[in-house]
Amino acid sequence: MPARLEWGDHAWEDPDGGKILIHSVLPTVVYPRSMRTREEWHGLALLESPDVVDLWVQEEKDEAESPGVNLSHGLISGGSFGIFLDEISMVEGVTSGRFPDPEPRRLHRNAVRHERPVFFIEPTAEDEEWNKHLTREAKAASHWRKLLGMISIGGKWRKRVKKNIFDAQKPPKGVSPNFGSAAVLSATWWDLSEWIVSPEVAADRDRRYAARLRGALATLRAEHGGDATLLLVLYLPHRNALLQALQTLPDGEEISLITTSSGQTEEE
Repeated sequence: MPARLEWGDHAWEDPDGGKILIHSVLPTVVYPRSMRTREEWHGLALLESPDVVDLWVQEEKDEAESPGVNLSHGLISGGSFGIFLDEISMVEGVTSGRFPDPEPRRLHRNAVRHERPVFFIEPTAEDEEWNKHLTREAKAASHWRKLLGMISIGGKWRKRVKKNIFDAQKPPKGVSPNFGSAAVLSATWWDLSEWIVSPEVAADRDRRYAARLRGALATLRAEHGGDATLLLVLYLPHRNALLQALQTLPDGEEISLITTSSGQTEEE
């Protein structure tokens, strides 16, 4: 298991063949070219529902009409994500606060351009079991203790930042050392988001994600055999929890793909 905020891609080998190449990113942060994955991959996995593409398109339209409007909305939305946006925008040497989310959107464009399959790992609203999960999330988030705790979110943020500083890792050579600070802020936002939904509900979610990821890899394996590589984009602080879920080897869940065929060209 890599260190929590360790940089670089991490490969998870499926005992049935193929691998999931985990490309960890920071929300709203533009990665320099040296931090972009260079390995060959056959399909892309996003921890999103297909609806996210419509959201990205709308955000692009909004930015074209009024640059920075999505960041402004995020800043005034409050909560831990609003604090994250406010603080990361002050980190020098890190281009942040960009919408749509730069790395997932860039890789999605790449997959579509090269006709590689795209797997949206989050189930759709028509999925009965997923609806039950969302209900559990809402119930956990609306517990009176969580609602009361949100009043002191600023204090919780500062305490968590102090704790996460010890997990910071030196970024790759040639990259601003302030990416380490950005990773700490990202981890703090993630921790508070997971606190809201509760560890038990989050673990159930990750097990479902892991089952669908194995199903997506199985689809690629049918064409590419043991060399099949599924590129998974997810937030850096989420990586190790999802790795733990994958290591429980849940049965693969068949998952529909978007786009028709996989290409062989490397990611640009």
